[in-house]
Amino acid sequence: MLVVPKDVRIRTIDARSLGEALALGWRDFLAAPTQLLFLGVIYPLVGLVAARVAYGGDLLPLFYPLVAGLAFVGPLATVGIHELSRRRERGQPVSWINALDVFRSRAIWSIAALGLLMLTLYVLWLGAAQIVYDLTLGRLRPDSAGAFVDLLFTTPEGWQMIVLGNAVGLAFALATLALSVVSFPMMLDREVDWIVAMQTSVRAVMANPGPMMLWGVIVAVALALGCLPAFVGLAVVMPVLGHATWHLYRRVVG
Repeated sequence: MLVVPKDVRIRTIDARSLGEALALGWRDFLAAPTQLLFLGVIYPLVGLVAARVAYGGDLLPLFYPLVAGLAFVGPLATVGIHELSRRRERGQPVSWINALDVFRSRAIWSIAALGLLMLTLYVLWLGAAQIVYDLTLGRLRPDSAGAFVDLLFTTPEGWQMIVLGNAVGLAFALATLALSVVSFPMMLDREVDWIVAMQTSVRAVMANPGPMMLWGVIVAVALALGCLPAFVGLAVVMPVLGHATWHLYRRVVG
């Protein structure tokens, strides 16, 4: 039976706390640099395949939202990495196979439930991006990649798509950050219900709006850089962010 705490204390953090979490995340990655690299390579490919199955046809208009929306499923993809940081914290031996220990956690069904919610947000984001495209550039029907890029930056419809699309994406990103920033490591650590974990995550963001927004920016920039070239950088970025998120959780949740 899951243990649901009656009260969880939320600590106040600052930018220094974020730097410490990133430094410790990098340390954990260097301690076992080959583990879970498949997450950084496989999960964007899975996202591409899923989007093609869902929408079919030319994915060019959805390429940017597809890549940007990977941040929605990133928290789920790094649960195994949290487990590795948790084991290192306890002084236990660590190898990549220990990432699979999450499947033995009593909170696995709560982790799965919140993961399903994150995947749902991802699909909704792609749907919203398709609607924005249809309402703007879709009416001009660009017939090639070059025509699409040209229309995107040289027409009023293209600028409307950029502004509206990023505004909608920001709303989805803020919702994802609030619901998941400490949820997954908390469920793994305390084996709490996913509702309690989400409530705690929202409380953490409300108590530390500035640092949490900065953390969201750091994650977004790191993922963008990790996509270059050809997503190869994610093999480093994803594990480091996963480890760092564990240490961020430790600093926020008392």
